[in-house]
Amino acid sequence: MTEKVASHYSATGNLADAIADKLRESGKDIASLTTADLGAIDEFHIRGRKATLELAEGLKLTANSRVLDLGSGLGGPARTLAETYGCHVTGIDLTPAFCEAATAFSKWVGLGEKVSFQQGDATRLPFADVGFDAAMTIHVAMNIAAKDKMYAEARRVLKPGGRFGVYDVLQGEGGDVLYPVPWAREPSISHVATPDQMQALLVGAGFKIVSVVDSTDVGQQWFEAMAERMKKGSVPSLTFRTFLGDDFVEMTRNQVRNLGERRIRTVSYICEA
Repeated sequence: MTEKVASHYSATGNLADAIADKLRESGKDIASLTTADLGAIDEFHIRGRKATLELAEGLKLTANSRVLDLGSGLGGPARTLAETYGCHVTGIDLTPAFCEAATAFSKWVGLGEKVSFQQGDATRLPFADVGFDAAMTIHVAMNIAAKDKMYAEARRVLKPGGRFGVYDVLQGEGGDVLYPVPWAREPSISHVATPDQMQALLVGAGFKIVSVVDSTDVGQQWFEAMAERMKKGSVPSLTFRTFLGDDFVEMTRNQVRNLGERRIRTVSYICEA
């Protein structure tokens, strides 16, 4: 099953090279990039950098914080935290191509010393107990059936009192999810939980839930705006389509409908160990 998840996100072979080519085509100099130049692709979740910063507000980060990013993808959220707070972020992701690209991107924008990425399974973390001050996971658990193991591992590696931020797509009340979507082309690798199930899972892992924020309405507006830009053809050359392939257009249409019909919801949790 993990192989199917990894292959879903690997439509492009050498992802870093493919993205570098797109950046050069748009007139960017790889030697002088900023995190903003990567903003169209490296925050692979609904509402992008804005949602990352909102989640981070609840993590009580300082420059001395050691943060773990579960399912770090292309490294955008890790770089956002490192740049904003000066903390060090370790990312772990199932997809080797994402880890390689995340490492390359971080060097491009001068954050290579503040972030690190490695391939691994979020349900079996290769880290010692109580080694991190905070942890986060953004749009990851939809691909993980064993969420109880993932959250138990997050709890294990956090120091007492450490904060855990979760921002995910959940099953809504409006019916089954329409596929394909950005995290799954078909249901076999999709494991969305309901809000009630999420709360039970987090508490069962030993966390105290500090806050819950439902951002479904603004998430719908964000996807509607993206769909409208794609319809008009006014999209940048560098988009999620670079690594998801041509069916990202259909994924976007489905996400507008999934959110509008409340087949899915976007919800954030801040938890304390």
